[in-house]
Amino acid sequence: MNTGSPEPEADGSAAPDGNAGLPMPRRFYAIAAISFGLSLLVIDGQIANVALPTLSRELGIAEGAITSVVTIYQLVMVMGLLPLASLGDRIGHRKLYQIGQLVFCVASALCFFVDSFATLLIVRAIQAFGASMAMAVNVALVRAIYPEKSLGAGLGFNSIVVASSAALAPTLGGYIIANFPWQSVFYVAAPLAVISLLLGRALPDPQPREGKTDWTGGLWSALTMALLIGGLQLASHESMRTVGIATIIAGGVSAWLLVRRESKRDRPIVPVDLLKMPVIGLSALAAVAVFLSAGALMISLPFRLEQGMGYSPDQVGLLLLPFPLTLLFVSPTAGWLSDRVAASKLGVPGLIVAIIGLVLLAILPNDAGPWNIAWRLSITAMGFGFFLAPNSRLAIGNAPMSRSAAAGGILSTSRLLGQATAAAVVGLLLGLGLGLGPVPFYVSIGFAILAAACTMFRFNTVTAAQARQSEANVPL
Repeated sequence: MNTGSPEPEADGSAAPDGNAGLPMPRRFYAIAAISFGLSLLVIDGQIANVALPTLSRELGIAEGAITSVVTIYQLVMVMGLLPLASLGDRIGHRKLYQIGQLVFCVASALCFFVDSFATLLIVRAIQAFGASMAMAVNVALVRAIYPEKSLGAGLGFNSIVVASSAALAPTLGGYIIANFPWQSVFYVAAPLAVISLLLGRALPDPQPREGKTDWTGGLWSALTMALLIGGLQLASHESMRTVGIATIIAGGVSAWLLVRRESKRDRPIVPVDLLKMPVIGLSALAAVAVFLSAGALMISLPFRLEQGMGYSPDQVGLLLLPFPLTLLFVSPTAGWLSDRVAASKLGVPGLIVAIIGLVLLAILPNDAGPWNIAWRLSITAMGFGFFLAPNSRLAIGNAPMSRSAAAGGILSTSRLLGQATAAAVVGLLLGLGLGLGPVPFYVSIGFAILAAACTMFRFNTVTAAQARQSEANVPL
């Protein structure tokens, strides 16, 4: 069965609907609108990482607690993605995307007045809510912009935007922290939202669908994510560890009950119908593991470089640059190849390379110079790059067009769930006094191994299912 992907479907379900994409030149303007909006989300989501040690000093907040600046942003985003993706189906993807950018701009203006840790967390939560609206429908818009045969290349170009923005974020953040008030870090990306809004008329026209919005399911989904990620964050504080563990358990029970409820619905808020397909469900699980692995690396590394190795904040921003720069060059190649080569055949070797890079970082000596840090980060990023675009292409390409927003919500939730969990884990390690040594790298290695195992299991599962389907269709 042709799914638009070289890796077969898992369960013999119908192939996704055909899609011709937007006509020229509208497609170029739409790509530009999405690119500026995506740059906004990436820069704003990552620029705070390099500022954490400085924020800890300026605000008088403990190292383990200051990671809440990252966690609250990612928590609000991950809480909103699935219910907002469903809302986007109801009111139209373009409309929700642009409302989200407006909310973000308003919240960015409020950053001028932030003068305390509590106020900062509130404003970051508002920013994250606007970003979640845009992120919830981003992949669905990308799929509508590009023809089905070029989806991998389109996702590869998206990865270029992500990588270049991620390359800019730590350098820009380090420069701002060293030369301007720390509040500047949290509104520097707002002009990108304005540009995206001006180009937004070129995006695919809104196509609202009839039906009632399941507010109960949406709120339940958001609450479940809050319990899971919030519990992890609470557990990172020694005085709240018991409460945190209890909260995580409550989140797990809530998730189990929610999945039971959603499995009985035709268009569930939590897309269990898609997650039941091994090709999508295992891709999502592997993505969570990879983003947890990469997130633990990129959140813990500034602490080790600045406090363990003596580098300044602006130097740390430059030292982190090889990771996104390598992704900038690897991602388009991986995206192009994903239209032609099975995702698992790209992803597993890529993850092996990433694990090698993480091992080399774990044994990095404390007196290592910039070059020794740079080439290790580049090896790690190269490995992750050959996993990410093919994995996304496989999951999105196997979802029906009518469920593109839900499939995109799954991938975005996987990314943010992994990153938010990574921030909480690093906070816990810092609180235990283990964050400045090799332990965070060992955590990254473990989750990269898990991602490789999921990817290999997915390939074996879908291949076996395809073989069974072929045998069943052979005439006697």
